[in-house]
Amino acid sequence: MRFCSLGSGSAGNATLVEASQGITTTRVLIDAGFSERELTRRLARAGCTPADVDAVFITHEHGDHVGCSLAFARRHRKPLITSRGTWRAIAREECDAGLLRLAHDGETIALGDLELQPFAVPHDAQEPLQLCLSDGAVRLGVVTDLGSAPGTVAQALQHCQALLLECNHDEAMLRSGPYPPMLKRRILGTHGHLSNEAAADLLARCRHDALGAVVAAHLSERNNSPTLAREALAAALDCTPGDIRVADPVLGCDWLVIG
Repeated sequence: MRFCSLGSGSAGNATLVEASQGITTTRVLIDAGFSERELTRRLARAGCTPADVDAVFITHEHGDHVGCSLAFARRHRKPLITSRGTWRAIAREECDAGLLRLAHDGETIALGDLELQPFAVPHDAQEPLQLCLSDGAVRLGVVTDLGSAPGTVAQALQHCQALLLECNHDEAMLRSGPYPPMLKRRILGTHGHLSNEAAADLLARCRHDALGAVVAAHLSERNNSPTLAREALAAALDCTPGDIRVADPVLGCDWLVIG
């Protein structure tokens, strides 16, 4: 099982997860926050085409995550998996019969060589779900948009061998930065985005000996830096900042094998 980020930031987000059991391979695209042309280009950079994607999971309705997902699913006849609340927020026309699959907090979805395990998070969206994925041997947690991390979130992320985790902002940079007060309050709120410090706290609660790969994601270009995000997460793991990878808004991050 392996994963890569196709890009993560306010301009767009997409993560590709792949599991193989010898003769079969399953690929899930988590979010599709780009135009179709740009998403296809980024998939090619990861060595894949739209035809290689088996399903698209949409975490919530914000544009940097939804992007071209509806058009992509229709054009390439791919299942679109999302919560009922997210679907109500994004649906502009009827979904093609058989393509829409509704996801629910805590209910496992079997998809080829993967099991998808959605879980609810506090974020300013209709019914946001983040995701754990497993091939039966290893487990990946992907959590990119949430304003706080209650015990239910930490519990959902237990026993992951890899995490892609939001480190949206450095709180001091955000408070002293140029954003208007209302936007700052939204980001800092319990349904906004995780700071480096909050992400590190969540990581500490999920830490265990088999956790081998951690990727910082959804960094604000104005209110954070890769150096600060790495330092915060490294402190939670007692490792060096160089051990923490960062998903770049343009380049994402290369494939990482789990386990």
